[in-house]
Amino acid sequence: MNSEIVLSLRNLSKRFGSVVAVDDVDLDLHRGEVLALLGENGAGKTTLMNMLFGHYLPDAGSVQLRGADGRMHDLPLGHPQLALEAGIGMVHQHFTLAENLTALDNILLGAEPLFRLRRNRAAARAHVQKIISDTGLVAPLDEAVGRLSVGERQRVEILKALYRNARILVLDEPTAVLTPQEADALFENIGAMTRNGLSVIFISHKLREVLAFSDRIAVLRHGRKVGEMPTSSADGQSIAEMMVGAQAPTTALEPMDPGQVLLELRDISVKGGSPRESLHSASLILHAHEIVGIAGVSGNGQTGLANLVSGLAAPSAGQFLVAGRPIERFTPRQIMDAGIGRIPEDRHKDGVVGSMTVAENLIIERLDAPEFRKNGFLRRANIRAHAEKLGAAYDIRGPGVDAKAQLLSGGNLQKLILARVFEAGPKVILANQPTRGLDMGAAAEVARRLLEARSRGAGVILISEDLDEIMTLSDRIMVINNGSLREVHTTDRNQIGLMMAGEAA
Repeated sequence: MNSEIVLSLRNLSKRFGSVVAVDDVDLDLHRGEVLALLGENGAGKTTLMNMLFGHYLPDAGSVQLRGADGRMHDLPLGHPQLALEAGIGMVHQHFTLAENLTALDNILLGAEPLFRLRRNRAAARAHVQKIISDTGLVAPLDEAVGRLSVGERQRVEILKALYRNARILVLDEPTAVLTPQEADALFENIGAMTRNGLSVIFISHKLREVLAFSDRIAVLRHGRKVGEMPTSSADGQSIAEMMVGAQAPTTALEPMDPGQVLLELRDISVKGGSPRESLHSASLILHAHEIVGIAGVSGNGQTGLANLVSGLAAPSAGQFLVAGRPIERFTPRQIMDAGIGRIPEDRHKDGVVGSMTVAENLIIERLDAPEFRKNGFLRRANIRAHAEKLGAAYDIRGPGVDAKAQLLSGGNLQKLILARVFEAGPKVILANQPTRGLDMGAAAEVARRLLEARSRGAGVILISEDLDEIMTLSDRIMVINNGSLREVHTTDRNQIGLMMAGEAA
């Protein structure tokens, strides 16, 4: 790492109404450095980076970049195009892709004038293929982004930033959907690029990768920078305590004897529109008092499994049984009536209706319940009282139960969904990527709620691409690869990672 400073943020502040999101933050980045930016949800990390990239205009402060002449220059703020031209690339946690265009079109979009791109498309494709070869970030370039899995979209976002020859790269949760081997390969390649002068800021909640791959750590809490340190002198516990301002929350899987069989898939096949939506002769048994973890690389059938268990897809072969009784009709209502609760993968798109209030979203699956509707009219006072009770019980923080759900942070949206699911007392819970993008405290709360449901006798199917989460919370682990499920009989992390990649028997 070079000691030369290439980026300097000074006294940056940003307020949204009465909420102070970023408060007088100073931050430097050196040439060839990997700086990890840590903090809980709402700590100000993404807001700070959005000011750097020009999405937000700061209320106060300045940004300076080192130019080709070797001197520091002020970066005009509030202009993303100027940030791009200055060599700043940003990969957002929530994707900024055009779903009707191919992956290649998204990568190239805006990088060159359209007439020049048409003439040089073959060269542009070759450049993208070279980046893919260097980073291992494989993506189907000719498929529409709308048909890609979450993991594939994440890779397209990273490729899009790298295609623009960024000198400073900001990565917001870059490994959320990668296998351990893919994450290691990504950081190894980032390490090679930093040796050639690339500087990286990455936001992550995974302390293992922070400690393994960063050079320096900066921590935000409640919008202020509360500390920074060389990674070589840091440890997980001290970082966690700095992030939350107290001893970090922990979860533990207490041994429990499995109960009756709650859910059984017998040689189930699902014909989806793509491999990620398909299953092939998949079998699974879920007991009461049990969490079965489904580990796999994104795009290997997780969507097909989730759609099946949610009632969004019907099997083309095999049997689906709940408490020994076969399900014949596959609709979300039939699935809910059978006692299955669903925590969807994309909390923003599939978990809530953002334009509806928090209170309305909490009863959206129970609109016909007599306590919430009478003679065709909603009982607003009851709905609001219900929301106030759940808001307190699940610590849903935000502008209030009458505010639109889209105003909640990711962590609080997930708490809303958890409250809605768990209050219904389901026998089976499908938890699809339940902690993706959540901070340590919010993730620990999700884990606690899942373990609590397990203790009361529910069975949980936990679909996650975070192998640490799978290994921590699961009684049994199954790997999904190319639409097939296999039981795991090892606790070796590397071996499981190889199975996820389809490279082990």
